[in-house]
Amino acid sequence: MRTIRRRDVLKTAAAAVAGGAAGNALLAQAQAPQRTPFTVAATFIPIAGSGEFFPVRRIYCIGRNYAAHAREMGSDPTREPPFFFQKPTDAIQIAPPGETIDHPYPTLTKNYHYEVELVAALAKGGRDIPVERALELVFGYTVGLDMTRRDLQRAMGDEKKPWEIGKSFDRSAVLGPLQPSSKVGHFAQGVIWLKVNGQTKQNANLNQMIWNVAEQVSNLSRAFELMPGDIIYSGTPENVGPVVKGDIMDAHIDGLPDLRVKVV
Repeated sequence: MRTIRRRDVLKTAAAAVAGGAAGNALLAQAQAPQRTPFTVAATFIPIAGSGEFFPVRRIYCIGRNYAAHAREMGSDPTREPPFFFQKPTDAIQIAPPGETIDHPYPTLTKNYHYEVELVAALAKGGRDIPVERALELVFGYTVGLDMTRRDLQRAMGDEKKPWEIGKSFDRSAVLGPLQPSSKVGHFAQGVIWLKVNGQTKQNANLNQMIWNVAEQVSNLSRAFELMPGDIIYSGTPENVGPVVKGDIMDAHIDGLPDLRVKVV
């Protein structure tokens, strides 16, 4: 098995810029398919109304983006700048509209929480994107659930350790097919709610977000170079809470298809 190291790639790029037969040969070698001992499956989200799929590069999530939720999590929303964490791409579980999907109750937790969120998907990237241009990057939207092992998240937080184990696990990023923004527009307001077994648990409006989608994209682009294929979970309203096996969750955002998920 042949491995190309980062310094070799940089040398290749330099040679290609310089031009000539040697540079072209190195560039062709670097771009050739690489032999690997195994393959890793890519992650895709269906694009509604088409036979196409959206390839996922990274999953960003913003924390405590509704004032009431920030308070219920013990934070002061008037002083806290936006902060972000990530989930692995294979955390995604697709929930087709009109279907009830089975969602496995995860291991290690006894306090498993729902968080309904607007999800934005980017088809363009960049650094230091101004707010007024940020929505140009957004390809589409969908409804998502940021499922959370709350007891593990809190335990890690109390110990001043990363709480990735509470957020970044299998099937913790439930979402529906992407609805292109060219068809549904952009979402500055609209009712967002979640029900468990028919009882409303979360109920708010997207205009209550502390940082709207454009501001989230702009802030993210200062910390990371955003790329096509990035998706952003834009935060959840207050009244997050637990579910157990057998519970059915219905998630809704005005203008987008609902999700229905059964915990098994």
